[in-house]
Amino acid sequence: MNRTDDQYGQVMRRRVFYIPGYDPIHARRYRELYRTEGAAQATISGYEISLKPKTRGKTFGWKVDAKIEGADVAAEVDVLVWSDIVRDSMSNSIPATYWQLVRTAWTYITSGTLRRLMWLRKGPVIAALYPVGMLLLQLVVAVLLGLLASSVVKQLPGQGFLGVIVTALAWIAGTGVTVAVLRWCQKKDGKFFAYYLMHDFAYSARWKGANPPALETRMADFADQIAEALTTEVNEVLVVGHSSGAHLGVSVLSDLHRDGRVPTNGPTLSFLSLGQVVPMVSFLPDAKRLRRDLHFLSLQNMPWVDVTAPGDGCAFALCDPVSVSGVEAPGKRWPLVISAAFSQTLSPERWNTLRWKFFRLHFQYLCAFDRPGDYDYFRITAGPRTLGDRFRNRAPSTSRIDVPASKYTDMAP
Repeated sequence: MNRTDDQYGQVMRRRVFYIPGYDPIHARRYRELYRTEGAAQATISGYEISLKPKTRGKTFGWKVDAKIEGADVAAEVDVLVWSDIVRDSMSNSIPATYWQLVRTAWTYITSGTLRRLMWLRKGPVIAALYPVGMLLLQLVVAVLLGLLASSVVKQLPGQGFLGVIVTALAWIAGTGVTVAVLRWCQKKDGKFFAYYLMHDFAYSARWKGANPPALETRMADFADQIAEALTTEVNEVLVVGHSSGAHLGVSVLSDLHRDGRVPTNGPTLSFLSLGQVVPMVSFLPDAKRLRRDLHFLSLQNMPWVDVTAPGDGCAFALCDPVSVSGVEAPGKRWPLVISAAFSQTLSPERWNTLRWKFFRLHFQYLCAFDRPGDYDYFRITAGPRTLGDRFRNRAPSTSRIDVPASKYTDMAP
């Protein structure tokens, strides 16, 4: 595959492909995040970084010019978009969302997956249970308020035909209040995140870990774009997968290797997975493709660094996604599992501000650290060293979890 000297070499030009998680919002949010947080990190760390527009093409992206560690580096970042697929999977119907709740809970509980996930990390499992609890709480509150409204109307005087009218009005009032409360909760989901997270977990549960056809087609497009970049005059092609995007990256890169589309003398191909939630999918009964790809990619001669943090309650922190999925092979090489150590790389003041903002912390990997350690997103994506070189002598986290925990370990052929 890649030339060994390139894996541990210098970078003047880089292509970065960022695969988002389950996110319905336009890719421009990632450009703005990179711009603002990159500037903040540059000020803290004493380097230079600037963004400029990229010529419109198949993907949304931007160009980066940086002077880091005394070297000038040019990078081009592309967001591999699947937000349209995410939006299509998110039902606007309240009854449909509650049906998703029932179906998702049934899948994770009856398959034994929920219990085994609890063995690993309680944080992401609590995050998965949160929308269930919140949606049920909203339903209970809505019904109780509806019953209260109905009982108030029933106090109106009336007998005979008038009594029938009062009863009908009570039923209408109760139903109307219940529906109104549920709609209000749905409208305020930007604060509650109950509907959003329910759609997220339901997406994988619906297919029991398999990829739906639309997603497989999009992943093939991702592979084509990365393969094309591997034929260009750059030093490194870096694929970054965040959250659910991490397991998409695993399968896309596995396809490229299996299909012989990684040139022997081409640019270094590297993979950075951030805040991964791989077990939420790989532990499901029909995730045979993902388990096969995890097994396969862990054996390849390609740097793969997996970064999580115990402070991120939405990720399976320090869980080796290959090992815990029960598909580790004797010759396993990757990933290198390390911690972003939020409690150390963020100042006490910053950490106290963010520690209870769970969803914000899940994106901290893409943001500035005011006490940066060896993980720096902007040095990795715009700096002069390949991913393999930057972490060449880095030992894996001593607190990583690499014990098989999945009930299902069968793999696709």
